[in-house]
Amino acid sequence: MRIGDFEFPEPLPELKDPHVLAVLRPWIDVGNVGTLALRRLERHLESQEIGRLVKPGRYYDFTRYRPKSVIKQGVREYSIPSTTVSASVREHGPDLITLHLLEPHLYGEDYTDSIIEVLKHFGVKRYSMIGAMYDMVPHTRQLLVSGGTVDANNEEEYKLVGVRPSDYEGPTTITYLISNTAEEMGIETRIYVVHLPQYFQVEEDFTGTARLMEILCTIYGLPSRLADQERGRQQYASLQNIVTETSEVAGLLQRLEERYDRENRPDGPSATSLSPMVEEFLQGLDRDQDSSMDLDADSDLDLDDDPDDE
Repeated sequence: MRIGDFEFPEPLPELKDPHVLAVLRPWIDVGNVGTLALRRLERHLESQEIGRLVKPGRYYDFTRYRPKSVIKQGVREYSIPSTTVSASVREHGPDLITLHLLEPHLYGEDYTDSIIEVLKHFGVKRYSMIGAMYDMVPHTRQLLVSGGTVDANNEEEYKLVGVRPSDYEGPTTITYLISNTAEEMGIETRIYVVHLPQYFQVEEDFTGTARLMEILCTIYGLPSRLADQERGRQQYASLQNIVTETSEVAGLLQRLEERYDRENRPDGPSATSLSPMVEEFLQGLDRDQDSSMDLDADSDLDLDDDPDDE
């Protein structure tokens, strides 16, 4: 069956009031947090791929998202980067559709229209974008998670999982048209973006993944063990050793902790204000992040390796 520019082999599963969880690479998937979380959830729920783009080359520049050649049991196979749709039927609660979105280089409006057609066909009740971004936050505190605008429909849920409104301004993605159109159609929308320490950039951030999984487990009644907190603790423990041995990083960390406590514990003891020089330094790093996000969006992606080797 053809839906928009997606092909869905029949028979399609019958889904009841499905919710969509979407991750967008490479824009808001730093540390592979969104991808790791979705794949962990898909394994637990035994999700099955049900569709993908018919001709991904209409939207993607394959000199930027490289196809991959592999040899399996002596036979060479090729995989082409694409956007995929998977689904799981659950006994209790809404069924879940997971979207691994790959940001388009061309015909962005047509791409988002095709996603909207998929949402319409399956009668989607909620569309949630998940992922992570770099920020000047300390690794020694609970990672912050920001969402969209808080309103009467999502305020209680955002408070339950500790999500705060986002004040981000700057470059964005054409795929936000999906959320905007979904809202106009009466579909609930959510955003869950984990803020990762910018001074510790790794290919797989397990602490960020655990923080995001905490939220998904709470909302969808999934086992808390899926969050796998210990793996993240071990990863950030190695970072603490580096910080301890580097006086410059240790000094920066102290100031980030002060700012975090001041901004997130308004009723607690007053923290020491940062010096103007440090504030200027942090603001400069924030500006650098905007530039680095543009560069990340142009980088090649190896989309077929599962970064979560659990």
